Formats: sequence, structure tokens, C-alpha cells
Amino acid sequence: MIDLKLLRASPQQVRAALARRGDPSLTRLLDEVEALDMRRRALTGQLDQLKGERNEAAKEDARLMKEKGELPAAVREGRRTLGQRIDTLEAELRGVEAAIEEKLLYVPNLPLPDVPDGDESHNKVVRTWGEPAPRGGKPHWELGELLGILDLARGAKLSGSGFPLFVGAGSKLVRGLINFMLDLHTREHGYVEVEPPFVVRRESMVGTGQLPKFEDDAYKTAPDDLFLVPTAEVPVTNLHRDEILDGAKLPLAYTAYTPCFRREAGAAGKDTRGLLRVHQFDKVELVRFCRPADSPAEHERLTTHAEAVLQRLELPYRVVLMAVADLGFAAAKKYDLEVWAPGVGQWLEVSSSSSFTDFQARRANIRHRSGAGAKPEFVHTLNASGVALPRTIAALLETHQQADGSVTVPRALVPYLGTERFVASGGA
Repeated sequence: MIDLKLLRASPQQVRAALARRGDPSLTRLLDEVEALDMRRRALTGQLDQLKGERNEAAKEDARLMKEKGELPAAVREGRRTLGQRIDTLEAELRGVEAAIEEKLLYVPNLPLPDVPDGDESHNKVVRTWGEPAPRGGKPHWELGELLGILDLARGAKLSGSGFPLFVGAGSKLVRGLINFMLDLHTREHGYVEVEPPFVVRRESMVGTGQLPKFEDDAYKTAPDDLFLVPTAEVPVTNLHRDEILDGAKLPLAYTAYTPCFRREAGAAGKDTRGLLRVHQFDKVELVRFCRPADSPAEHERLTTHAEAVLQRLELPYRVVLMAVADLGFAAAKKYDLEVWAPGVGQWLEVSSSSSFTDFQARRANIRHRSGAGAKPEFVHTLNASGVALPRTIAALLETHQQADGSVTVPRALVPYLGTERFVASGGA
């Protein structure tokens, strides 16, 4: 949620920042927020005046009661009318304040100044690692079938398209990758592991920015009004919802594995074959809470933690600074980590590393206190996939495939899988 005080103090600054997103509806939305805020301030002024009159009336009533022992009927009627006017205006004020908050929930975060303007064609590659192999070889869905580790047909039979089924060594690969990543982040990067619920309340989805704007993209249970997590970012960020953190203990760093559920997979014009776009997938998430002044450095550090996974898996990748149009609703700045998949000849996003500044913290009311007696301030939140499994597995199979149809296992994974190679299986 953007800062309403900033909108009041610097409306043109806010409008200029949001105009970079290229969405004309945001101008109308800000117009509505400002009109409501003007009405709120007018109501507040009227109420202050009327409450002042009521206070003076109370003093007068005390004097009259002392002199006459009762209030004249006309005076009593005037006091009743005054009370009704106050009640009416207070009810209107509550409605206006609720409307302001509701509209602000639809306003995206302000892009940071160093985020490139424009659409995806203006995304900027800031660094690369490894040497991408020439396009060629089998795509991962063919490799997965030949190796007997991926059964997309049976997954579709069970749940429909977009729900992959891993079997045998494929299941062990998924489990091994998860354990490898959690071990890396906890042992070497200093994260605290969390095992969160896989369903969350509506307030949690609002806190991280998925709701209300993207409710149609979420899987929801009825009548409980609970949501399957689209990412561990949601429960882990909301660990500290409505809390004041000790500033001396910042930054806080958490990592968590969850399955993730997203209805929007398979959007029009997107490649949906194999593991490229799915409704359910496994992911290890990284979430950090920090002081605002530390946010830029924390974002860079977070990104390197996600990169470390890809380096250990021996997967060539590139880090892309996303332009405003590809930024996402809640992010102020975002890097995508894309691995090269030679079988499909594509760069596949396996991690987004985002700085949300104080946007999520305002929505979730997460603050910190710098010292005893200091006024609480909103923290900054950051998160990155560390990393998402389906496309990582796709790139791993395609990158490490051999001429004989086998796939070599990256050295870092061997202890988790107990083998150095996947070989063709007869399947079932």
C-alpha cells in the first residue's frame, strides 16, 4: 500500500511514478482517492467543530443544572440534535475511510528510480554466469518420459493439465533439490527455516498484495474463505503481520519450502508444454525484513543467494533487471533469474528477486523500533525464489543430457540423490 501522507504531500511525485507503469486507470484511481481524502478532511474538520460545541454545551449544561436543577426542553432537544449530527458525520467518516483504504489496495507500488521504463523489450541483462550450450537435444518432457521420472499424462488424468506427476527417481530429484536448497540457505546464507501452513487467511493474501486485485488467480476453499498459497512469500511475510520488530535484530531472514498453487498458468500465447507453465509446483522461498536504509544492499545480497543455487546446479543463467511493465503489482524493483534450457531453446525464469520497499509492510502493518522510546517505522520486505523447481528441473535435464540419453547429476546434488546419473527406465 502506498503512503497516503506521501500522496497528500507530493501528489505529482506519486502520479509521475505510477504513470511509468503505463496504466491509465491508475490516474482515475488516484483522482478518486484524493477526492475521498478531501471529503475525509472536511468531515474531520466538521466533527472537530461539532465536538468542540458539544464540550462547551456540556459546561453550559452543568451550569444550568446547578442553577435550575434541570435543562429546559429546548436545550435538551438542541443537545440531542447535536449528538445526532455528530453520529451521522462519524458514520459517514467511517465509510469514507473504508473506501479510501479499499481503493488504495488496488494501487500498485511506486517503481524505484533505477527501474527501466517501458515494456519487456527494455528489460536489462545485468550479468550472466556460465556458457549456454547451443540449442539442441531433447526437450525435458521427452527426457523425463525416457528416463521414467516424469509422467505428464497421468498427472493430467489425475488433476488436469498443469499438474505434473514425478515418479521414481523423479520424485527423489524433487525431494533432493528441496533439501539441497534448504540446506544451502540455512547453513551458508544464514536463513531460519520455516514450515508454514499451505493455506492462508484472506488477510495474509491482502498483506502481500495478491488480494484483492488478483483473487481470480488464486485457488480458494469454500466456505472457509482460505486460500492455497501461491508462494511461501505469503505465509512467511505475514509471520510478522501486526507486529513491531526489534530494529537491533534486523535483518530477519527466513526460508521455506511449500507447494505453490496458481490458476493463471497457461495464459494465452504462452508455451504450456512440459514443466514450463503449471498450476502446482514446488518452490523454496527466501524472505527478508530490513531497515529501509539497508534495503538496496539487502536486495543485492538476496539475489546472490538465489544465484548460488543455480551455480551449484551448474546451470548457465542471466540476471535481468525488469522494466516497469514487467515489475509486478507489489514490487518496487525486481530481478529475474533466467536459466538457459537448450532443449527448448529458451531462457526460463526460475526466480524473481523483488524489493517491495514498505509496500507490503504497510498492508500487513509490520513495523520496527530502532530503540527504546523510538517511534515505530515500517520495515522493508524483500523476497526471492530460491528457487522454483519445475523450470529448474527442465533446465537441469536439458543442460546435463548426454548423447546416450542419460542425464548427469550436478556434483552438489549427488549426496542427496545417491547417484551421478539418470538412465533410461522401462517405466510402468
